[in-house]
Amino acid sequence: MRILLSRTDRIGDLVLSTPAIASVRASFPDAHVTMVTSSYNRVVMERNTDVNELIDLPSGSKASTLGARYRDCDLAIALAPRTVDLQLVAATRAPVRVGYTYVRRYLARAAASFCVNRLMLSEADPQLSERDPSRPVRHEVDQLLELVALGGATQRVTRLRLDVTQADRAAVAGMPSDSIVLHLGERWFSGGSTLAGTIELARDLRALGKPLTITYAPDCAAEGAAFARASVADTMLADLPFHHWAAAFEKAACVITVDTGATHVASAMRRPTIVAYEHRYFDLCSQEWAPYDVPYAAIRKPAGEDAASLARLRAEIVAAVGTLA
Repeated sequence: MRILLSRTDRIGDLVLSTPAIASVRASFPDAHVTMVTSSYNRVVMERNTDVNELIDLPSGSKASTLGARYRDCDLAIALAPRTVDLQLVAATRAPVRVGYTYVRRYLARAAASFCVNRLMLSEADPQLSERDPSRPVRHEVDQLLELVALGGATQRVTRLRLDVTQADRAAVAGMPSDSIVLHLGERWFSGGSTLAGTIELARDLRALGKPLTITYAPDCAAEGAAFARASVADTMLADLPFHHWAAAFEKAACVITVDTGATHVASAMRRPTIVAYEHRYFDLCSQEWAPYDVPYAAIRKPAGEDAASLARLRAEIVAAVGTLA
């Protein structure tokens, strides 16, 4: 049996797909499984033995051209509700082609029906969730497990997978153990939080008595430099290779982040996690994209950036650390 899986979007989304991928492997142990990623997110799967073949969809290339190379597939599953993944699966012409989209995206539903012959509809909808906060939305992991079951997967694996080695751990050996880790992302600096306010948060966290480690990627280099000038952290780790970053999270007492892929890397490393979600669409994101199967706190960023609102945000995060770390 030959199986093709496709997910070409973000790193965090692919981390959340690893239980579904493992479920496919467990359900079809003798199958040849090909995984299609982007050049950006492939790092998540580079060490993952649940797939036999890992290939990139080259930037700017047609998904249908790549998909047509896999017309000997028996099963093809688009693990993302994106046109590119659905088109790639459609081009395989596999007898069983599986994908998903959202209930109220009517045009996308119509287009997806031409690409796949087993279509799952997700209940996730920003407007409906904010209109009715009591409306439940399943976690993305659980939705993906249902998706692969639609393709015939009978085994259910629920653990996130990232393969960190002793060499990765050795690379961050200088980081203090049991640190509070604050991961910087662009959403810390707008829309209900600010650079100055996040620097104050770092000071408040350091006052708790545990070492504070700050991690960040190149897109936050300027802000990272501001934190370094403020001398608010015991350790600053910039632009770590992906698996070294995961190993740093593994050493943490807890990880604090905004709604970004760091949330899901922390979950894969089994660390307690605190996430500051955007004020808008909080009810959807804090359910569908919550830390998975770890202790966590979901905190809503304020609607404004006045001093009182920023102080409340910091206080809620510090209180959560006191509970989880």
